[in-house]
Formats: sequence, structure tokens, C-alpha cells
Amino acid sequence: MTDPYDPAREGAQMSFDGRMSYGDYLQLDKLLTAQNPLSQAHDEMLFIIQHQTSELWMRLAIHELTAARQTMTGPDPRPAFKMLARVARIFEQLNNAWDVLRTMTPSDYTTFRESLGQSSGFQSHQYRQVEFLLGNRNPAMLRPHAHRPDVTALLTGELARPSLYDVALQALNAAIPVPQAVLKRDVSQPYVADPGVAAAWTVVYRDPATHWQLYELAEKLVDLEDYFRRWRFNHVTTVERVIGFKRGTGGTGGVSYLKRMLEVELFPELWHLRTDL
Repeated sequence: MTDPYDPAREGAQMSFDGRMSYGDYLQLDKLLTAQNPLSQAHDEMLFIIQHQTSELWMRLAIHELTAARQTMTGPDPRPAFKMLARVARIFEQLNNAWDVLRTMTPSDYTTFRESLGQSSGFQSHQYRQVEFLLGNRNPAMLRPHAHRPDVTALLTGELARPSLYDVALQALNAAIPVPQAVLKRDVSQPYVADPGVAAAWTVVYRDPATHWQLYELAEKLVDLEDYFRRWRFNHVTTVERVIGFKRGTGGTGGVSYLKRMLEVELFPELWHLRTDL
């Protein structure tokens, strides 16, 4: 009879007294004790973990988007392209997570919905930060965070900085003129599509070989928004499947509110120019 496999024979470290272990490095004691259902419902654990893991992925998205924005202002923006590609894949992961949540039926959800009180994903400050970073800026969305001065300061600070798309337009302007009104706009306000910006991006798309770096940047942005749109669509579908058209726990219109979000375009000119090419 073959002896049981012992990884120590191959040099695996088996003693961690006073040494850094896997659980120590990842602080798993904190992470795995942060799930505290408020009801006895079986599916509340799924609901909590779904949203906690989403917040972790969004934290990584913020890390990557912030670094990409900074890199794009430097002499070599190309490393930012990898970061943007990574964010697109982060949203692919977030998309896949809806498939797990959709295993929860309306009957399952009603067994613990009251435990949520007024809490809602609408109040996620990280999601708001992602939107602000990408350019979907609405100062009115600071209000749900007024009870948290630290979060309000974080989001207000983000509104004061150029968005990722603002920085992309500055890079575009270095090669092809962009209207000054766009470059000098109030960056705290929502971006409005501009025909001059569309014309500049069209120059890039009509001659990719000459403007390859800008062409690659544009496609990375489109790819990112593509995955972001899918995530929004899957969010709407999941909510409609689980609660129908009931009002959300946070007071929004639920599905009706989420469907309005589907109409938001982050990088509008990059989508519109395809019709005219």
C-alpha cells in the first residue's frame, strides 16, 4: 500500500509558529468573520458574500483606474492600457457573479429582505467612485454619503480631479485638436458629448496606423465600457428576476432606476463615431 502523500518530503513548510502563513498574509480571520446574517434565512449568506466580493473587486478596479489615469499623464501611457484591460476583466468577474445570485428566488429573498432595512447597493461609495473616475459625475450623488464625512471628502476629491476620459481627451488633444471648451470644462459636472471631440476621434479611427497609440487607447476604453454596460444590464435583469418592479430597499425605483442607468454613456463619442466611419 502506498504511503499517504506528505508534502514535507518535498520541502513544503509545515510549521508556521512565528512565521507568516497564508491566512496571516490575507488576514483571513478578519475576512471570514465579516459575514454576519441578521436573520435565520439560508440565502442571506449568499446575499452578503455576493455584495462583499463585489466591493472587493471594485476596490481593485479603483486601484487600477487611479493608476491608469496617473500613468496616462506621463511620458509613456502604454502601461495604462494593461490596467484598463484588467478593469474590463474585473467587470467580467462581476458579471459572472450575477449568475450565482440569480439562483436565489423571489421567495428566498423575501425571507430576509426586511433585515436589510434601508441599506442598498445604491449607497455603495466604491461604485460611486468608479463612476466618478470613469466620468459619470453627478454631485447630487454625494448626498447618500453625507453621514460619512470621510467618504464625502473622498468622493468630493474625486470630483475635483479630471476623470479618466478627461485625461484621455488631453492625450488626444496632444495629437489632434480638441475644443478648448471641452478641455477647460468644469470636471465636477457630467460630461456632455461634443461634435469636435467626435471629429478628433474619427481622425484616429480613419488612420489607425498613424495614430496607433490613441487608437489602442480608444479601443481599451470601449472594451472597458462594454463590460461595464453588461454588468449594468445583468444587474437590472437580476433585480427584475428577484423582486420584479418593487421599490428598492434604499428607496429608488428599483428596476426603473437601474434601467435609466443603462442609458448612460461613459465615452459617448467613441460609440457614436462608428455610425459615420
